[in-house]
Amino acid sequence: MSIRKQVHKYTVKSFECDRNDTLRLLTLLNLFQDISDDSANEIGIGYDYLRAKGKAWVLMSMNVEIDRMPRLHEEITLKSWPSDRSELYTEREVEVWSADGQRIIRACSQWIVIDFASRRPAHLNEWLPAYEPIREKVITDGRFPKLPAVERDDYTEQFLVRYDDIDRNNHVNSAIYVLWASESLVPEYRIEHLPARLEINFRKEGLFGEKVKVHTQMEGDTSLHSIQAVGDGRELARIRLTWR
Repeated sequence: MSIRKQVHKYTVKSFECDRNDTLRLLTLLNLFQDISDDSANEIGIGYDYLRAKGKAWVLMSMNVEIDRMPRLHEEITLKSWPSDRSELYTEREVEVWSADGQRIIRACSQWIVIDFASRRPAHLNEWLPAYEPIREKVITDGRFPKLPAVERDDYTEQFLVRYDDIDRNNHVNSAIYVLWASESLVPEYRIEHLPARLEINFRKEGLFGEKVKVHTQMEGDTSLHSIQAVGDGRELARIRLTWR
């Protein structure tokens, strides 16, 4: 099966921006999810296709490099395509382009398919139709690094997993983890800095009603975060944010 790049044109809304009229990182990740979902549906490997077979997509890792964040009322173009596949995972690329033809954001992500009931990984070739990825990779070096553990707590913050944090897979939506990580930093730092790079390793599922704690370690303009469930101490995600 031949596939094409999915393209979305978008205008940044006021309610999607922070106090400095800059697109929120949470919204950027939601836009990534939206175009990735449309791309998967067009190929025939979307949520409904897998759910009918008792399976679901789960994001494992993501790497986002940001030259600049879009601004209020800015017209942007997002492009996304699957770039690789194996027996156990698939990879996907996303680009964000400005109206004047500058690529301002690029991202890659790694996905697995799980059995919805057992929550265990499934072999992709058994469940996905044959298709040939577009083997163009927007990040070539260090695509999915294994992030280190947090060694000290410079900041901590605790959150309750709300009903609206849960997605259609019945676990915490991937973008919420990044919101928690950035919220663990003091407001004064956030006012003066914008994200330049985001790296995520997902480890366990967060569930409705749990309390989670963000452990944050600062090294210059890099914040390393470990998000853990308070009840049993399991680590849900590691996140590294580089700021400018």
